[in-house]
Amino acid sequence: MTRHPRKALIIGAGIAGPVAAMFLKRAGIEAEIYEAWPYSTGIGGGLQIAPNGMHVLAELGLADELIARGSIAESFDFYSQGGKRLGSLNRNMRERFGQPAVNMCRATLNETLVDKAWSSNVSVFFEKRLVKIEDRGDQPVIVYFADGTTAEGDFVIGADGVHSMVRRHVVPDGPMPFDTGLIGFGGFVPRAVIENLAIGQRVETTFGQSGFFGYGFCSSARDGGAMWWSTQPSHGMTAAAYRLQTQDAIKQHLRDFHSGWHDPIPAIIEAAENIVVTDTLDVATLPTWSRKRTLLIGDAAHATSPHAGQGASLALEDAMRLGALMRDGQELGLTFQNFEHERRPRTEKIVAIARRNGNSKRQFSPTGAWIRDHMLKLLLPLSSRGMDFMYAYNPRAT
Repeated sequence: MTRHPRKALIIGAGIAGPVAAMFLKRAGIEAEIYEAWPYSTGIGGGLQIAPNGMHVLAELGLADELIARGSIAESFDFYSQGGKRLGSLNRNMRERFGQPAVNMCRATLNETLVDKAWSSNVSVFFEKRLVKIEDRGDQPVIVYFADGTTAEGDFVIGADGVHSMVRRHVVPDGPMPFDTGLIGFGGFVPRAVIENLAIGQRVETTFGQSGFFGYGFCSSARDGGAMWWSTQPSHGMTAAAYRLQTQDAIKQHLRDFHSGWHDPIPAIIEAAENIVVTDTLDVATLPTWSRKRTLLIGDAAHATSPHAGQGASLALEDAMRLGALMRDGQELGLTFQNFEHERRPRTEKIVAIARRNGNSKRQFSPTGAWIRDHMLKLLLPLSSRGMDFMYAYNPRAT
């Protein structure tokens, strides 16, 4: 295997890909990024970067910019379907962990990372859909794309998400993404829809007898500065099937599903436009994250459902740690093994937490929902302490 790799081929220009490219550049390794989709400036809904992810962005000099373009989340507050407060998590994050949690538009994060990569002399190519990877002995690794072009390098990083094509090369007969039985709706509404509620910078979330709803500010923009999401049992209906419906039909479904939920949930649904619908997917634990000169990172390696709010932050951590390990100059296969040995225990623990959290958003009987709500009131303080390990992690200090 290559002892002194000089060029990385990175598949995926989402979150992990551009960040890995920049940290590899710092390690003296050239990087090229290949993204399957066309360049877009308006993709996705909202997300939160936790303090552990913000440490990575700070290392790139981007934390202050993204805080300014997003909105600090001072806490997560939980309510019952009728509006009764159940408790709170994640208070005083900046003071406790050195960085705040920040809500932002996924498009804002993605554009910022790609622009920063470009300015760091990283080449980014769009509409390059991976077909196969060829890795033969001491020859350069060759990646083949659907448009008939190829690229050569010393190693490949698969940062192409939950539907990773690189994963199929690393683990040819490995697990495929599976539907968790939950479906997500989300988007943005004008700040004015929730501004008069005096929620400040809190994120407010509600557990229903069936499903879950959340909202909070994600930027200072007047016309779309608040994000919202609804998680609910799919009842056999896929996201693709919903996306075939009109926006009016999707909105009517949300009205019906959340009928009787506390304010401002009905007003948010009425104000929603361009509603995004996604399946909530998961991937079983992989037997390995690498094969020869190809390594998986981010959701390609350890896809996590969104119920712990850590998918983006774990991808950021991976990218930074890989760059640090590559600086050590060890043999490539050993570097990949060390990366997996270091990262696997942490990521698998968080993936398991996300799966468990998702169970509280399924269908309950009225009695079951009442019991769950009362248990949440008792357990949230303990849960808060038990989750500190996620946020306290600083990739730079590892």
